[in-house]
Amino acid sequence: MENSKSSLADFEKKNLVIFASGAGSNAQQIINYFRNSTVAKVVLIACNKAGAGVISIAQEEKIPVLMIEKERFFKGDAYLPEFQNRKVDLIILAGFLWKVPQKLIDAYPRRIVNIHPALLPKYGGKGMYGQYVHEAILNAGEMESGITIHFVDEHYDNGDIIFQTACPVLDSDTSETLAQRIHQLEHLHYPLVIEQTLKDL
Repeated sequence: MENSKSSLADFEKKNLVIFASGAGSNAQQIINYFRNSTVAKVVLIACNKAGAGVISIAQEEKIPVLMIEKERFFKGDAYLPEFQNRKVDLIILAGFLWKVPQKLIDAYPRRIVNIHPALLPKYGGKGMYGQYVHEAILNAGEMESGITIHFVDEHYDNGDIIFQTACPVLDSDTSETLAQRIHQLEHLHYPLVIEQTLKDL
């Protein structure tokens, strides 16, 4: 009986929530990828910044937006009922700048994934995001950079690594040109890795 239940569940689409704080280019790629998917669908965008570009994307895509505020997120219920009510299977961080509270980590063990614009464990940790990462890599004279997709735990940029891929750092690079190359890697690989992670749940 248990087996038939699990095989039925295999055919149910998984529910994704995307957490984002900024323009939402990764969120858009993920939405596009799963738009006609039989595997999963994006059921919610969670955002902590009024006016963020990702909100416009969500409105255009007719995906509900949950605006989260610091007090409830860190000291209250972490909006856990909102995610449970929507039967969220995987939380995806796509340029989300707040640390994930322990309450969510406990409720979704190995079900929260993040993408980082460097090859962790290098250039991770508090304050290391976006242009700050690329500038640090250039200042250090690194020959390569890349992306890391990893599970989220209670420390910044620390959870088990799911996937990494690298790209060269060119002598002519600025933080902007390096960022463009990193974005290309993110857009190419993040949706694919999310899909594979869902299949492994």
